[in-house]
Amino acid sequence: MPFLTQSFVFLTFSLLVTAIVSPRVVHEKRDATPSGWTPVRRAAADVVLPLRIGLTQPNLETLDDYLLEISHPESPNYGKHWSAAKVAEMFRPPPAAVKTVLEWLEDEGLDASRVKLSKGGSWIHANMTVEEAEMLLGTEYHVYQHGESGVEHIACEEKYHLPEHVAEHVDLVMPTLHFDVHMGRKRSIDTSIGQPGAGIVNPKLMGEVESALLNTTSCDEQITPDCLRALYGYDYTPVATDKNSIGIVEYTPVAYLPADMDMFFGNYSPTQVGQRPVVVSIDGGYEQTSFEGFSINGEANLDLQYAMALVGSTQNVTLYQVGDLVEGASFNNFLDALDASYCTYDGGDNTTFDGVYPDSEYDSKDCGTVSLTNIISTSYGYTEALLGPAYIQRQCYEYGKLGLMGVTFLYSSGDNGVAGNGECLDADGAESYSGTRFNPGFPGTCPYVTSVGATQVQPGKTVNDPEVACDTNIYSGGGFSNVFAIPDWQVDAVHGYLNNYSVAYAADVYNSSGISRGYPDIALNGLNYSVISNGLIQLVAGTSASAPTAAAILSGVNDARLAAGKSPIGFINPTIYSSNFSSGFNDITSGNNPGCGTDGFSAQPGWDPVTGLGTLNFPKLLDLWLALP
Repeated sequence: MPFLTQSFVFLTFSLLVTAIVSPRVVHEKRDATPSGWTPVRRAAADVVLPLRIGLTQPNLETLDDYLLEISHPESPNYGKHWSAAKVAEMFRPPPAAVKTVLEWLEDEGLDASRVKLSKGGSWIHANMTVEEAEMLLGTEYHVYQHGESGVEHIACEEKYHLPEHVAEHVDLVMPTLHFDVHMGRKRSIDTSIGQPGAGIVNPKLMGEVESALLNTTSCDEQITPDCLRALYGYDYTPVATDKNSIGIVEYTPVAYLPADMDMFFGNYSPTQVGQRPVVVSIDGGYEQTSFEGFSINGEANLDLQYAMALVGSTQNVTLYQVGDLVEGASFNNFLDALDASYCTYDGGDNTTFDGVYPDSEYDSKDCGTVSLTNIISTSYGYTEALLGPAYIQRQCYEYGKLGLMGVTFLYSSGDNGVAGNGECLDADGAESYSGTRFNPGFPGTCPYVTSVGATQVQPGKTVNDPEVACDTNIYSGGGFSNVFAIPDWQVDAVHGYLNNYSVAYAADVYNSSGISRGYPDIALNGLNYSVISNGLIQLVAGTSASAPTAAAILSGVNDARLAAGKSPIGFINPTIYSSNFSSGFNDITSGNNPGCGTDGFSAQPGWDPVTGLGTLNFPKLLDLWLALP
């Protein structure tokens, strides 16, 4: 029987019985309305919401142990990565948990025909009206309006409730509180992360140059593939290209232009003229040319030109093109395609952030259908505050699960220093241009990804001189998470920094607890990259340059290991933070990452929240990784 056709008296009685059997508890709450948003009216009772319940996954409390077993260099099981089937089985919600939540919905009068369990078994989906959802969750839905853009969004007021016996089986319910869309930058097509100006990572255009640099004498003015090879000792010819793989992720409408690729290769890698990435379409992604310009083509051109030139003509590069022009896409849409145990497009995507398919052009079937590459680089990001703890925690665990399968995930750390997307946090934890608290980026703060910051060659210096933290046009994103705890493999590094170097900020300015995840993990040059975009030689800056460069260099390590009959490096963080690997990095000891009215943090000897462990020293890292089983 439909939920609202029962009498009010019977429904009230049902809720009272439920309350007696299992009292309702606050499941999630929001302390303040996000910056720029104002409640303007109660949501209409008959508006239909795509309610999605994310079930708690078992064994996540031991995920770190599983990862250390295959990723720590001293483990006897180093490199013995898991199969997708083993991962799915380990983290699938048990039937008893699914039964509990389904019975709760049935007890509340929701007909079974309206309820759907996702293919991965971890999401329950049911369309219901606002009135039904308010009764179910003990909350009120309001329409919030953004003052600058006029955009409206339906969200809960402050908090929502679940029965105590149900709450233990649920991570989060959406849509409820997770609507903190940053609308400060108007977007021309839609609201996906692929939009110009979206997120914390955007290649910064520094100007045009008349001619390409064809030597390494002026790398302080113009970075080229040869400059990067010289900086990091990357002199390597792949020999196991049939076994190795590297992936670059782009989000529609961002797309590369073939003519730009050929012009770039003509300058820096002539044997690659005509070469293209191997495109893997996710949720209708394709190499769109309906929209052009640096804001549309700059990122993809940068990522692919450098990744492809550095790995060379014999190694294919996979382009994961995610989302169509109607819906766009998000990290969750991408992760859906990689792991069937996670799939949320049919039961768990957040309509605020995630493209929801089918749309007018595409009906997604990409549920665990896409092959994993050994390394995946992504030059996009958000902030922790924007997405909310429950949303990012669930997504972060997915990176850990994929790490079990042997994938190295690299994410740019951000381009605004400690200020996240350019905004800081106010006293209530909301993003604000007048805020004074540091605003950590995500996914860089997720312990299961490797976060990549930015360095630069100092003006007037050469590739033989020490680099410094990038302080021209962009600042390396870094700091300490407000959500994720410090992983065991990072404790010594973080405590070493906090104990040995003065951080002259009050405890309410940043998470100074010493028990939170620090980022970035590593850094690479991120200034003055020579990129061909829309037929012009453009100088570009950003951690969005650092991440694909790191991926290409680490891909060389994978190639050598695979050629020696060994596994790819997989989740690298426990390894690179181990004492034996300290010699594999060029320590960066100068520079800051300003923001929020401060100088940010300072680069110091050892790990720091500006440049991480330092830049890659390829010859030393190659020897160190080849020495592992």
